[in-house]
Amino acid sequence: MTTDQDLSVGQLAARSGMSVSALHFYERRGLITSRRTTGNQRRYDRSILRRVAVIGAAQRAGIPLATVARAFAELPTDGVPDQADWQRLSAAWQQEIDKRIAQLEHLRDRLDGCIGCGCLSLAACGFVNPDDAAGSRGIRSTLLDPDPPI
Repeated sequence: MTTDQDLSVGQLAARSGMSVSALHFYERRGLITSRRTTGNQRRYDRSILRRVAVIGAAQRAGIPLATVARAFAELPTDGVPDQADWQRLSAAWQQEIDKRIAQLEHLRDRLDGCIGCGCLSLAACGFVNPDDAAGSRGIRSTLLDPDPPI
């Protein structure tokens, strides 16, 4: 049963800033849920706005949707998660966000060295990659990766 507090997919899109197609995608992935009207139209509880906001924040921070799904699995499925629920979720992501920040800082601090040397080619760079030694590691930019694969 839907209520006048429920949002249509268009209303949810307008309120959240997400596209309708993104909301449908999140629903297919199980990140958000809707009910159907007798006319088979989707209706979302207003509490879904918070989940969509968290999804957007997570994506901006580079947190994969699979990680978001695992976190949402720990939240109540009926009703609105409370402040303690959200604090547990954010605490769980703190370490991952800190790691991403460190990776980005590592990349930022090394980019100008490669670009600034003037050779424009890691294959020809005798400073960072003499004799293209990194070429044997594959196609990733392993020289700029703080945690290169072993």
